[in-house]
Amino acid sequence: MAKQERAPTIPVDLIRTLAIIGVIFLHATNDFSPNRMNQLEVVRWVTVDVYQCIARIGVPLFVMLTGALLLQPSKNESIGVFLKKRWARIGLPLIFWGALYFVWTYFADNKAVTVNTIIQGYLSSPHLQFWYLYMLVGLYLITPFLRILLAHADDKIMKYFFLLWVLGASINPVISFFTIYDLNSSVLLVTGWVGYYVLGIYLLKVKIPRSYLVLFMSLGIALAVIATYYMSYIYGGANSYYFQDYLSPTMILASVMAYLLLNTIKMPPFKTAQNPLTQEAEKPKQNEPSKLRKLMRVISENTLPIFLLHLMVLYALQRGYFGFAINGSVINSIIGVPLITVITLFICLAIIVPLKKIPYLKNLIG
Repeated sequence: MAKQERAPTIPVDLIRTLAIIGVIFLHATNDFSPNRMNQLEVVRWVTVDVYQCIARIGVPLFVMLTGALLLQPSKNESIGVFLKKRWARIGLPLIFWGALYFVWTYFADNKAVTVNTIIQGYLSSPHLQFWYLYMLVGLYLITPFLRILLAHADDKIMKYFFLLWVLGASINPVISFFTIYDLNSSVLLVTGWVGYYVLGIYLLKVKIPRSYLVLFMSLGIALAVIATYYMSYIYGGANSYYFQDYLSPTMILASVMAYLLLNTIKMPPFKTAQNPLTQEAEKPKQNEPSKLRKLMRVISENTLPIFLLHLMVLYALQRGYFGFAINGSVINSIIGVPLITVITLFICLAIIVPLKKIPYLKNLIG
């Protein structure tokens, strides 16, 4: 999600746009998940299951894109300069939006907000979606080391790194689910989001036919849907959604294939419209971006504030704060989830874009 210079070979606007839609889509499903399971609710549950498995790809796309933009070994900047840039990008928005969510918690959720809750909130996470920013901080802190690694590591070393990551982050938990054995977690230390982060730059040189990418992405999503249904039916509880986890084998497969697929799409560079007062006014505006391309650029430039604001908008829509409600009680999830996702996205843009034109607010908003 970090906003950096766009590499010409990466469809940055497209990936960011689809990723943020995925995040909103995922959170929109929460209010449409049935609280009980009976014959009438099975279709609704499966629909939400499918939606969630597709939407889960959003955050890994953000992380891989960030890795592609920040881990280029050619980048030559000191640790201090690098961290200063990252602070300017996410530090002030974290403080600003965190404060707004403390206010929201007090007035909308009727929960007490004290000095201790504010301090602990900023130390851990002011609200549930802020975990992403804290994860980014961790990735930023190790970025100088990773740049050196990538500058000197050959292909065999990189494949060994990814093998350790998949084993530690994904395969080891599966073993404990389906067998009586459990490997000590200290053996495999390469876990977490660092794998996706490094994959973002590594995968740029990987070429696979689109047909295979579509096939394996679909396979990953389908396996996640089936496995989630199976786990819910057999085990229930928190373990039901393991195969929807960002680091599960199914989501790694689907996310990596989606990222590779998107990188096969060659988008023309974004160019502003021609000035109608110039001598070229009579010529066809062949280079003028389409409305969809312009919208994609606006969304891409505002993914961070959309990411931080969207839950307030979602809650407001679900609770009827705008004079109407969109939730699982009033509309079928098949229509309701995409509908509330689109409405939330455009409400966020309607709030954010004008606010960012106000002096001093742009850096705070993100």
